[in-house]
Amino acid sequence: MKYISELEKDLDYHFENPQLLIEALTHKSYKQPYNNERLEFLGDAVLDLVIGEYLFTKFPKFDEGKLSKMRASLVNEEGFTKMARHINLGKHILLSNAEENNNGREKPSLLSNAFEAVMGAMYLQVGLSHVEALMHRYLDEIYPVIDMTTLFKDFKTTLQELTQAEFGVTPDYKLVGTSGHDHKKEFEIAVFIQDKEYAKAKGKSKKVAQQEAALIALNILNTGERK
Repeated sequence: MKYISELEKDLDYHFENPQLLIEALTHKSYKQPYNNERLEFLGDAVLDLVIGEYLFTKFPKFDEGKLSKMRASLVNEEGFTKMARHINLGKHILLSNAEENNNGREKPSLLSNAFEAVMGAMYLQVGLSHVEALMHRYLDEIYPVIDMTTLFKDFKTTLQELTQAEFGVTPDYKLVGTSGHDHKKEFEIAVFIQDKEYAKAKGKSKKVAQQEAALIALNILNTGERK
């Protein structure tokens, strides 16, 4: 299949068992006897280990606290979404027509989950060493300079500083919706400035959703596209 061979080039590996990769790309909306949730579970654990080892080796003088913070900033929905987009993973995911029409290929949660699943499939197919090599390459390509500053951008603080300077007020964040099962909830947060809604965003935690909403609001303010 063409979409499989294209992705294999980005993964630098030809799957002997292509069904494993197909399963990793299959969203539950596609209504097959299988989907990528089990491989996502495995991939999450594999990536936690691989990225932890990468940081441990790259920053020999950092203590456990700093290393844990750096890993947490990379092993999350935002970090895996960046990696998924880096290899154009969205165009290869198998979705229902409804999910496709709902811009599913660009959803951070869907991209992040698929990336974890693909890495889980890679681990099962060829072992840890190839996943390590891929992740080292992706991290070096996505983060030419990787340090505490580049990983810990606090968009909420930046937005607050901007709104206080321009309007004399601070942003207000409100939970406007939740979705998903209890063990895998997604939160939707809206950010208001002077009682006007500027942006909405979703995330696996309220904190992540707030940061995403703050970033969107910053872009709106900086481009002058104010409501």
